[in-house]
Amino acid sequence: MNETMICAVGNVATRPVFRETASGPVARFRLAVTSRYWNRDKAMWADGHTNFFTVWAKRQLATNATASLSVGEPVIVQGRLKVRTETREGQQGRTSADIDAAAIGHDLARGTSAFRRAGRPDPQQTSPDRPEPTWETGPGEGAKEVDAVEAAEVVEATAASAASAASAASAASAASVAPVAPVAPVAPESAPTQQSQEPAMVT
Repeated sequence: MNETMICAVGNVATRPVFRETASGPVARFRLAVTSRYWNRDKAMWADGHTNFFTVWAKRQLATNATASLSVGEPVIVQGRLKVRTETREGQQGRTSADIDAAAIGHDLARGTSAFRRAGRPDPQQTSPDRPEPTWETGPGEGAKEVDAVEAAEVVEATAASAASAASAASAASAASVAPVAPVAPVAPESAPTQQSQEPAMVT
């Protein structure tokens, strides 16, 4: 119950890393949140301190985030904040801030985005009895490609959009052709009569 919910607005700093685990799909990426302040000396906005968060996404959110996010894109992340302090032998204590994301979206104040509804998630992946993913990740973990089902959905959506556009174009062209009014026949003109002009008699 006593969880710290935050909403962070920043930029994607690293490419999302996707992997399959025993608890379902998991993805993570680094989020850079930079504050902005008004510099009175230069009379312009300037960048302030940057905070870095490790964002974790699970199940369907992990799959969609991996397929949608790229480095440098502005995003809004809402979720539970988890601050961990790690102490390793021979090293100083290391503190990291993680966000267990509940929702991730593009920041529309800085650009546009197109939404495409994904397929229904696997009921086994959405089971509440599954444990949370391991927060520690080892080095050298690469990103996996989205599976063939997601690719097939993209092709199907593109084909449906093209068919709809072609149907709309044919309907518009048919409506734009106006019926041609029949032309009334023109009566032939009579040949002009030539009147002879006699020269005037001079008296």
